[in-house]
Amino acid sequence: MSHKKDSAGQKIKHRYDTFARQVLDFQKPLPVHIDGYAPKTGREGSRLAERLYADQELIELPAPAVDASIGCGNPLAFDDLKPGETVLDLGSGGGIDCFLAARAVGPDGTVIGVDASPMMIELATQNKRKMGAPNVEFRLGRIEDLPVESSTIDLIISNCVIDISPDKEAVFREAFRVLKPGGRLAISDTVILGDIPPQLKANIDVWAGAVITPLISLQALLQFMANAQFIDLEVQALTSYGLENFDKLDRASQAALTKGIAWKPLPPHTGLYSASIVARKES
Repeated sequence: MSHKKDSAGQKIKHRYDTFARQVLDFQKPLPVHIDGYAPKTGREGSRLAERLYADQELIELPAPAVDASIGCGNPLAFDDLKPGETVLDLGSGGGIDCFLAARAVGPDGTVIGVDASPMMIELATQNKRKMGAPNVEFRLGRIEDLPVESSTIDLIISNCVIDISPDKEAVFREAFRVLKPGGRLAISDTVILGDIPPQLKANIDVWAGAVITPLISLQALLQFMANAQFIDLEVQALTSYGLENFDKLDRASQAALTKGIAWKPLPPHTGLYSASIVARKES
């Protein structure tokens, strides 16, 4: 089992190194669907970030940070950060959520981004220099084994990263370890709701970009959090990927989802969703 997790970790590192290189080398935005299809937020834009964040949030951010956004939500939308707090971003990528958090915590606060991809760390560090954000720091490391001291973090955020981890239980154990008593967790992640036939589930994984680590149910994700001793778990929002409106999906999506099967309408509240979840560590 450990070998499988190590192998998945290496594949994930390589995948996101490749994405970072595309922004670093060609200075162009990543295609909206580079890592699977995006949730139906109702916002339009040629870059994924423009569909996930309000326009005013993206003002004055370095273009490469916006160009490299590969999330499925906006975890900071569900927490009231305070000046002077310390924030940790699990899987910080090009740094977009770190820079938004830095605005909220101000010059007396601290933001730490951890990512397993050396190229993403390089991209984020370049963005930090462009942003002029001395209170932001990026560290190379695995979210299953955080390079962060225990009980030092006020808020942990993560944007569509825990879902690709091959050891989600370790992620939440580490998150719990580094949080201060009373510290908070705010994540956005892609999850499955309802009972989905195995072949359709496999097709959804491919369509959603979950080609290394299969997607899990919302219930399973919440159970992992509870097992790590998080309390006050709350699903703040669920945003559908649109499987309930199959006829409105593009032809490529329809072909990918029906590979080897005939499409049958899904029951209500069944399909693929971006879940925004908050929790905390007991004081």
